[in-house]
Amino acid sequence: MDAIITATPPRHRAPQRPIVPARHPDELDPHLRPVYRLAESCLYEVGHTHQVTRLALLLFDQLHGLHRLNARRRFRLTCAALLHDIGWIEGRKGHHKTALRYILESPLLPWDRRERLIVGSIARYHRRALPTLRHDHYTELSRSDRQDVRVLSGIMRVADGLDHTHRSNVRDVVTRVTDDQIIIGCRVRRGGAAEARQALRKSDLMCDQFGRSVQIEWTPA
Repeated sequence: MDAIITATPPRHRAPQRPIVPARHPDELDPHLRPVYRLAESCLYEVGHTHQVTRLALLLFDQLHGLHRLNARRRFRLTCAALLHDIGWIEGRKGHHKTALRYILESPLLPWDRRERLIVGSIARYHRRALPTLRHDHYTELSRSDRQDVRVLSGIMRVADGLDHTHRSNVRDVVTRVTDDQIIIGCRVRRGGAAEARQALRKSDLMCDQFGRSVQIEWTPA
């Protein structure tokens, strides 16, 4: 399915500082403490990471009628979002693959092999190539787990695109679903053409998984 975008031109507004959330709402969850320890050990970018996590969870919750995934899958999405950019510790090139390697190998995470593969795969597919059976880590998963990875990665890709400039421009999203479209309404602090373009470009997996085109509506907060 194709994705399209419509945007409402923003009203004239005085320049504002970007929202950079210092804490994530789930930060005190004891099950996430090892995830934060790994992220912190990799000097993760707090503002961008928390913004992508927030947007991914909003999309997950608002699209529940389509995917019907449970709280365990939501937790995996949270972990993957918090760790998706830890590969930057070794540089930008291939950082999505580096994130997968860290998740598979880090002694800080008290997870078994399956959990590492699922979370690592979601993080790995936040950019570049889509899930494919040519990738060993993906092939190692069961068919059911591979489907979860595809759905959750599709959500992650759009959430990451919505913070492409790392300026936390998107204040809120409200998603509507029709028989042939997913309409993601974004309330923004300023212009945001880069985020709109990237979210559109990265909506490919979401379109494929849900069998609907994606439309992004961009309106000033």
